[in-house]
Amino acid sequence: MLTRRDFLASTAAAPLLGAAGGRKNVLMIAVDDLNDWVGCLGGNPDTRTPNLDRLAARGTLFTNSHIAAPLCNPSRAAIMTGIRPSTSGVYDNGQPMRKSPVLKDATSMTQHFRAGGYRVVGGGKIYHGGYPDPASWDEYFPSQTKNKPNDPEPAKRPANGIANTAQFDWGPVNVPDSQMGDSQVVDWAISELKKTHAKPFFLACGLFRPHLPWYVPAKYFDMFPLSQIKLPRIKEDDLDDIPPIGVKFARPQGDHKRVIDHNQYRQAVQGYLASIAYMDATLGRLMDAFDASPHAKDTIVVLWSDHGWHLGEKLHWRKFTLWEESTRNVFAVIAPGVTKPGARCDRTVSMMDLYPTLNELCGLPARKELDGRSLVSLLANPNRDWDFPAVTTYFRNNHSIRSERWRYIHYSDGGEELYDRRTDPEEWHNLARRAEYHTVKQNLAAWLPRVNAPDSIHERGGGEDL
Repeated sequence: MLTRRDFLASTAAAPLLGAAGGRKNVLMIAVDDLNDWVGCLGGNPDTRTPNLDRLAARGTLFTNSHIAAPLCNPSRAAIMTGIRPSTSGVYDNGQPMRKSPVLKDATSMTQHFRAGGYRVVGGGKIYHGGYPDPASWDEYFPSQTKNKPNDPEPAKRPANGIANTAQFDWGPVNVPDSQMGDSQVVDWAISELKKTHAKPFFLACGLFRPHLPWYVPAKYFDMFPLSQIKLPRIKEDDLDDIPPIGVKFARPQGDHKRVIDHNQYRQAVQGYLASIAYMDATLGRLMDAFDASPHAKDTIVVLWSDHGWHLGEKLHWRKFTLWEESTRNVFAVIAPGVTKPGARCDRTVSMMDLYPTLNELCGLPARKELDGRSLVSLLANPNRDWDFPAVTTYFRNNHSIRSERWRYIHYSDGGEELYDRRTDPEEWHNLARRAEYHTVKQNLAAWLPRVNAPDSIHERGGGEDL
């Protein structure tokens, strides 16, 4: 474990300094299950995210960002430790991070910041709900063992009338925003922003919506009349050229069939849009309080979502795939003195890059075990050359390689998919079997992880993430 003396002696990067000459603070905002259905990414024409859009417009928006795993626990463990699933063996939601032989003694991002002199506090969902990590925080809201406040539920469940679908449910709740769990988390974060801090702080605020179930106050459902909702474009034979493992991940006879059979497609899309709108309103309160706080000019702001979400594309719902809808996430950085307002970076980046990026921005020492690379040069120049594709892993030895032009998927049984996103942005036409693309596949396959660690310990359950 790095000592405080070793830490300070090894610090080489030049930190961003606050007004009083100290290190910049960090406000990190995590959003659960948010895909590109936000105004600034244009993923859905009906969505309403004015607050997220204004946050992104203040710094650099990464328009082609991807996560390390298309589900909560391994994605968040990878983001917070900087170690990818193929290195750690944490591939699924039922694998506690600290029971991985690789991650049991890993120094999390916030532990590293604490060693650098920061006060590190968090609230809401940062780690997977079933596996909080008390060692990573000085304080946590609601507590070190219960990271997420409870949410109100409708009187009757399932509200959508589809039986046996666990949390795959949606409908309004007749409560004020203040009774929602995310609202309570933001109230706590606002109280932290109002404080005078004796040393730099790292404040993490985790928003649960738009995670299932989509129960939010009725006014957010009212924003999206069913008759006006535009549904995603679906190709009914989309899975015909997909290898068996990909079809298994898609489960077309599962959620998608139930939604269609129960005539709930528009209602489901409405529930997701409503949940995003509630999240955005809650985020707006946080940003207003941040702007009014004494820390607004001395704080780096980072917003990320932990993965994307399907709403019928590839005949699939939820995450749990290696296609664009699951792997692409929302990622924006405001770094005073480095980023410029309104900057958009179209280079392919990975959430594995967040830990080393914050290290460099804050002048903390680099860590050799991290699997990502700093994005500071892209924050300074979003158009610079950057030839590092993003790797996403779902279960052991199933990987997606996403470059700016291509997506290549390699499954554990040797099955392959290849998409030219320049001509096929919906990934409808698998080119993997065509001989003329052999060299393209070879070049992309060179980025496949060379280590595919054995599965770490599984526990029954795995928290709320479905």
